[in-house]
Amino acid sequence: MTIHHDWDRRQNRSVEPAQGVGISWINDEKQVKRIGMTFGKRAFDFSFALLLLVPLSFVILLVAIVLLVTQGRPLFYVAPRMRAPGEKFNLLKFRTMLLEAHDSGATGAHKHWRITRVGRFLRRTRIDELPQLFNILRGDMSFVGPRPPLPEYVERFPSLYNQVLRNRPGVTGLATMIYHAHEDRIMARCKTAEATEAAYYRRCLPTKLRLDLIYQRRRGLRMDLWIIWHTAMTVLVPNWQGRGRRRLPSGVTVVANQKSSPKEQVPAE
Repeated sequence: MTIHHDWDRRQNRSVEPAQGVGISWINDEKQVKRIGMTFGKRAFDFSFALLLLVPLSFVILLVAIVLLVTQGRPLFYVAPRMRAPGEKFNLLKFRTMLLEAHDSGATGAHKHWRITRVGRFLRRTRIDELPQLFNILRGDMSFVGPRPPLPEYVERFPSLYNQVLRNRPGVTGLATMIYHAHEDRIMARCKTAEATEAAYYRRCLPTKLRLDLIYQRRRGLRMDLWIIWHTAMTVLVPNWQGRGRRRLPSGVTVVANQKSSPKEQVPAE
């Protein structure tokens, strides 16, 4: 299977109030049996997380000290997320924004003023995600999988997330790797909470969920290692995601900046 995308053309569309989300394609997807965490995947996650904590514990401690001095407490952003249908957990991240009561939903341009100077660096380098190693050790998350959704998203689309959350949520994933930068550009154009919600539901969510289901059908150790490798290189090497054609080990091909084929196109709305 080949995934074609032309993000530049898509992001020029106007952001209008969402009348509905184009996810009717979910009814055509084959039902997948409950997956959860296999023993092999859980063993890999636990061992790899412990291995990473050896060198990264110093980084985590250093960041905690810097945040304590520059921003004060709390050091961590703790947010309820869904790890499976009906199962909540607390996602851990370093706090990168000024505190505000009743904050929720996707982050658009209307929230950018709250991102601290240190927070911008942590977000750009993904260091703010390091505390999720403890979520992995607890079994709430995996290294690779769909990003853990807000409870409100699961409540709005229960049948859809019943399929997506058959895989344990991950720190990174196929949708995160392919679509994260484009989602940031879309969200950066949203100046109000209403525009952010409309853009996320109409433009981002359908594509991300379709990619999550593609990963679900082709999951495996080779796929996970491929995603982990490209995620790391995206963080370490500028413009890594823009280097043209990349073939996944399971036969899924990502082709950037080409016209979408109607047969294989991943829908954005």
